[in-house]
Amino acid sequence: MFIATLISDPAAPCLSPARAETLRAAWDGGPLRWLAEGEAAEFPLAAEPADLWAVWEALQAQGIDLAVQPAAARRKAMLIADMDSTMIEQECIDELADMAGHGAAVAAITARAMNGELDFEPALRERVALLKGLPESVVDDVMRDRITLRAGGRALLATMRAQGGYAVLVSGGFTAFTGRVAAALGFDEHRANLLQVADGRLTGTVDAPILGRAAKLQAMQEITARRGLQAAQVMAVGDGANDLAMLQAAGAGVALHAKPSVAAQCRLRINHGDLSALLFLQGYARANFVGGG
Repeated sequence: MFIATLISDPAAPCLSPARAETLRAAWDGGPLRWLAEGEAAEFPLAAEPADLWAVWEALQAQGIDLAVQPAAARRKAMLIADMDSTMIEQECIDELADMAGHGAAVAAITARAMNGELDFEPALRERVALLKGLPESVVDDVMRDRITLRAGGRALLATMRAQGGYAVLVSGGFTAFTGRVAAALGFDEHRANLLQVADGRLTGTVDAPILGRAAKLQAMQEITARRGLQAAQVMAVGDGANDLAMLQAAGAGVALHAKPSVAAQCRLRINHGDLSALLFLQGYARANFVGGG
């Protein structure tokens, strides 16, 4: 048994009953269940449709995300999430570099690294080197003035944790940011890279070993083992190439507003919804969400 889930942007809901019912009928699905009026709905299927990705493509043009996944064990016991461009809307290193006058150059490197065109570790070292000399207080400035939390994050964390779930923030960015984002959203723990500081200024270096693609997967494996969980009980979310290993290993790996090369390798893709989409994918109705957006 499978479940098909239709999700639109909660800021501009566009999922009409006619659209949902048309697809349900075409795929000979079971009863339609609304998770949020105009925003998200689901129905059961006996088998995965042969034309899934053609239909997915057509719905994308209409502003609607579509996911088909096994119905069993959809609700997960652990969330492991990327930070930059996932739990927050920005890339912290790009914002720091902009303060140093290297914004465009660093943003271009970040985009290539997240799309899998560059090896993560040397790309990170190259970008961090351009931050040399910035006052340590710049982190406070960027966090206060430039960083915004992605909509739906608080509800995602609060709802999963209310059901006994465990939440981990893992980032190829920096602990100076993950600590604050984790506290703001309610993560149980966080892991990231450590920016080196001397005499109150960034040195342009980062502590080894660098947390990248392999380390994110290792973090997931270590924490699930510690908590007595299996990978099938984990939902992972991210957007970049360094997230792929954990996305592919998790029971549910969600490519959220991801780079095209990353999304193409994931079966669960959210391009229109916000982080609340991860609750819809688990079968939660908006009326059952805990906390705010």
